[in-house]
Amino acid sequence: MIESRTHVQFQFSIFNFQLNRKFLNSALKLLIAALLGWAIYRQVFAKQQVEELWAALVRDFVYPNLLWLVAVVLLAPLNLALEAMKWRQLISGFSNLSFWQTFKAVLAGTSIAIITPNRVGEYGGRVLFVEEGQGWKSVIATMVGSLAQLLALLSVGLVGAVFFSVKFLQPEPYLILVSISLGAAFLGLLLFTYFNIDVMVPLAKRIPYIDRFKKPLRHLTVLRHYHKKELGRALGFAFLRYFTYASQYYLLLQFYGVPAPYLLGMAGIATIFLVQASVPLPPAMGLLARGEIALFVWGFFTQDHVDILAATFSLFVINIAVPALLGLVFIVQVNILKSIGFENKKSS
Repeated sequence: MIESRTHVQFQFSIFNFQLNRKFLNSALKLLIAALLGWAIYRQVFAKQQVEELWAALVRDFVYPNLLWLVAVVLLAPLNLALEAMKWRQLISGFSNLSFWQTFKAVLAGTSIAIITPNRVGEYGGRVLFVEEGQGWKSVIATMVGSLAQLLALLSVGLVGAVFFSVKFLQPEPYLILVSISLGAAFLGLLLFTYFNIDVMVPLAKRIPYIDRFKKPLRHLTVLRHYHKKELGRALGFAFLRYFTYASQYYLLLQFYGVPAPYLLGMAGIATIFLVQASVPLPPAMGLLARGEIALFVWGFFTQDHVDILAATFSLFVINIAVPALLGLVFIVQVNILKSIGFENKKSS
């Protein structure tokens, strides 16, 4: 009788655990969905100029001008695919994820990145799709990929910003020389670090109180397995992605009638991205910062602020808001607790 009662209690505790687990999973997904909806609502529907921005879209939504917008939309999957290929290249040494799985992970990362400062949520979103036990390695691989993307952005941004400044701002020659020298030195240091990424392992171990993070620290050894060929390919994907994203921006400028010649337009875009990269804000908040920068840059070409903001706003919707909503669909399909190893800890 006692054994039977104990068995019933054991089964009941398992049932409670499973019920609580499902509830917590659902609660986490609802929280992510609510935060994502709030972030997108603030940028898409709660803007003071939303009616003017929508009017600008409707006004220019005519043939043949419409072809510019169609090209932007068609380039959006390519932008995401290049990020997926870059990340897949960096996790190939410890993970066998297919391209489709990495593509879903990138979308999920976008969903969480949109509601976190400096896109840190991107790491957590991607972890949901890697094999069990490979979470920290995938986070480290994502950081390496972010460094590659930063290198692409800074490299083009430095050239573009100098070109734009000389054309419109006309700074003193010594300021240009100092900027180029400091920028080149910083880029050189980043390039050396990137292609010798394994040096970060002994450096990380010297950080004060790092012993408190022994578990994630031991996964840093994955950096020792990156070869220059793999890092070079990832950097190549980063540059391709940058030019895809920048091309989308330029095509939107053409769609909304901002009269920027190609070279000056790309230089202006590089300047905007370079300045924005220094602002540690989530994409939803970064849109406001980019809008202010865009008004300054494109103000040299047109005084129509609505067209300028409409181009920036449309790029956010096409490349971030829509992918984030698609990523939410994939997040709903995964077991979040299991992906982050919480279930295994509770059941052990």
